[in-house]
Order: sequence, then structure tokens, then C-alpha cells
Amino acid sequence: MERPIWPPERMNHGMIAQQNSLPIRASPYKHQRDAAAFALKHLKAGGGAALLMEMGTGKTITSIAVVGQLWLEHKIQRLLVICPVSVMGVWRDEFAKFAAYDYSLALLEGTTMKRADIIRHMKGRALQVLVLNYESVWRLEKELAAWQPDMIVCDEGHKIKNHQAKASKALHRLSELARYRLLLTGTLITNKPLDVFSQYKFTDISVFGKSFYEFRSHFFDMVGYGFYTPVLKKSREEELTERIHSIAYRITKAECLDLPPYTDVVQKVDLEPSAQRLYRQLIRDCYAELAGGTVTVTNVLAQLTRLAQLTGGFLKNDQGVYEQVSTAKMGALSELVDSAQEDGRKLVVITLHRPEIDAISKMLDQKGIRHAIVHGGITG
Repeated sequence: MERPIWPPERMNHGMIAQQNSLPIRASPYKHQRDAAAFALKHLKAGGGAALLMEMGTGKTITSIAVVGQLWLEHKIQRLLVICPVSVMGVWRDEFAKFAAYDYSLALLEGTTMKRADIIRHMKGRALQVLVLNYESVWRLEKELAAWQPDMIVCDEGHKIKNHQAKASKALHRLSELARYRLLLTGTLITNKPLDVFSQYKFTDISVFGKSFYEFRSHFFDMVGYGFYTPVLKKSREEELTERIHSIAYRITKAECLDLPPYTDVVQKVDLEPSAQRLYRQLIRDCYAELAGGTVTVTNVLAQLTRLAQLTGGFLKNDQGVYEQVSTAKMGALSELVDSAQEDGRKLVVITLHRPEIDAISKMLDQKGIRHAIVHGGITG
């Protein structure tokens, strides 16, 4: 087998799973089989497909089954997955866990030059998978276009609801190069029905066309002072709904009676290089104390606490003041908060240290999200 020049994140060799003829290492639930069949039908017909599946219903594993089937049928060779930074690692882990076919996967991280080099060297006979975040897609559009993805998956597709955003425009252009396009989201409409246009322009241009202004004129009246407020025309509500569902499979968690009551999702967050160096230095300091024979229970607990504080993003300096040394964990949490807000869900955040609590509260204030704080310093 030909191997890519650049060493991939993962090469998975395995036999095709036999459960319900889907190439995954799992027994899919009925709604996942139905969703995969729906997507494959529309994709093979020459259009795009949208899986409007609520969080927890398994849209990632369903997508892995869909792309695997297309690869086994020799319809795709290069897959581009666009998703929030916080779930890039989830795609890597889910592929490793469930894909029952050969693939080579790389997370596009690091400098722009490094990521461009990874793209150029992503070659091989196995399914080639690149995973990239929304914030970077427009910066690497030229390299991605040259790579010529056969299929693009937009996870949390409502991130491109603004048709004028750089990421949205880049994906609209890239979608014209890819034969297959799959949109994944549990919240297609987060604020207003206008949100669907940009997402469907990426997914299947035949549904609403290329022109945002023609779409808006057809479905909405512009009202209010200056005629800046779009209001959906009553006479067009049914048509809008029918067009949305023409390429969409919709399922909520409440409808999935065979799902477990809850599922645990472990999301890994990588520290920045500078924070990783600090972390390694703390570990070296711990070993130095062990070698010096000055170890006590108190010292061990203090060092473990400092390591935990660092992973949370904060570390106390020589003056006893906490300094922020990493934003990786806070960035991932910010994206989770955004998703919960868009889905209209409540969120409980549990953390160990006061500096993190203060930083989270500040982040929520900046987002305009009302919240309550409970910690050991609160009485009554």
C-alpha cells in the first residue's frame, strides 16, 4: 500500500463491519442507520445532505459510516472535515474508535506554513482525511482547493450561518469543487430563518440558489424603521419548511428511545507550546525534589495542585499573584458555551480553582450570559 510522504495522525486497518452493512465498528442505533441511508441516497443522487441531529444522537459516527461507504464504493478519496477547534480531537478519536476501513487522518494545527505543508503531503491509497477549524479555513483556501477534496463535512454547520463571514464565503467556494457535501448540526436555525441560506448554499445550491437577496426577497418582507428587519412571509412558511427538509434528516434525542439516558464525551485540549514547557518544568522540579529526598505529603500535594492550576490556565508567580499562562482550556469551554446557548440548553461548569471561576465569569459576562457562581467563599 502506498504510504503518504508526511506521517499521518492515524492509519487504521480493519475489516468492514457487518452490522447493517455499515463500515463501522459498532452496532448503530436505528436512527443512525436511517440517517446514514438518507444521506447516502441524496449524496449519490448528486446533491448534498444535512443531518440535523441533536447533540448526543451520534452524528459523528453516522458521518464516519457515510464517508466510509462512499470510500469503499470508490466515490471519494479525499475528505475535508471542518469543525470548531474544540471538537477537532473528537473527530480523530471517533475515527480511531469506529472506522472499519483504511484511512489516514491529520489535524491541521500549528502555523499556517506547517498546515499548508501537511495538506500538500496528504496522499495515499487509504481515505485521506483532513480536519480543520472554521477560523482557519479561509486562510488555507488556496491550499485546500489545490488538494481538491472529494467530500466536505461541516460539523456544527450553523457556524456558517452568516453568508458574509470569511469562513462561509470560503466554504461556499470550496463546496463547488467537492462532489459531496454533508452538513451536521442540531440547530439549523439559531436566531432567525435567514440562517438557513448560507448553510444550504454550502450543502446544496439547488435548494435556495446562489443569491442571498433573491432568497430573502422570496421568503421575507423587510419591515421596521429603514426596512432592515426581515419577517418571514406567512404565505411562504410551508414552502420554506418543505425545502429545508428536502435534503435534511431531522432527529431529536427525545425521539431516540433506544439511546442510553446520557453519554460521556471526553474532549482533549492541548496546551500551547509555552504552557507545555511550563508543565514539563514543573514535572522536572518534582523529580528534583524526589532525588533530593525532601519529599513530604504536603510538597507532593502542592506540586499536583500547581500542575492542575496550570492546565486550567493559571499559575501563581513568585509574588503570590496568579498569572494566566494558557487560554487553551478557556477557548474550548467558550465554544461549548456557544453551542449550549444556540441549542437553548442549560450548562453547569465545575472547576477546581478560583482564578478559573473568575475567568469563566468574565467570559460569560462578555457574551452577555446571565449566570450564578457557587464556591467555598459564599455563605448562606
